[in-house]
Amino acid sequence: MALTPAEKQRRYRERRKAGIPAVHTRKPRDRRSRAQRWCDAVAELGALQEHYRDCLDRLPDSLRDTAYAERLQIIVEADIEALEEIEPPRGYGRDT
Repeated sequence: MALTPAEKQRRYRERRKAGIPAVHTRKPRDRRSRAQRWCDAVAELGALQEHYRDCLDRLPDSLRDTAYAERLQIIVEADIEALEEIEPPRGYGRDT
């Protein structure tokens, strides 16, 4: 259950009175280049496509004509190999 802003403020003030230090965390920066992120994303799509292909192969006959099976088939038929062939630009004159 979500707290109301007033409840959050009350808890914050109680922590400050008790001397409990505030802990702030940041999401770590992704230091990969855009090209590396592209390659990683395409690899992840390929892995997911294989997973969905296995799901479709193991699907019981009673579910073969359902919307679920149709969506699995669309994912399996997607041309991920075309995405793998794309080499993203490195940028700023470094493509040569």
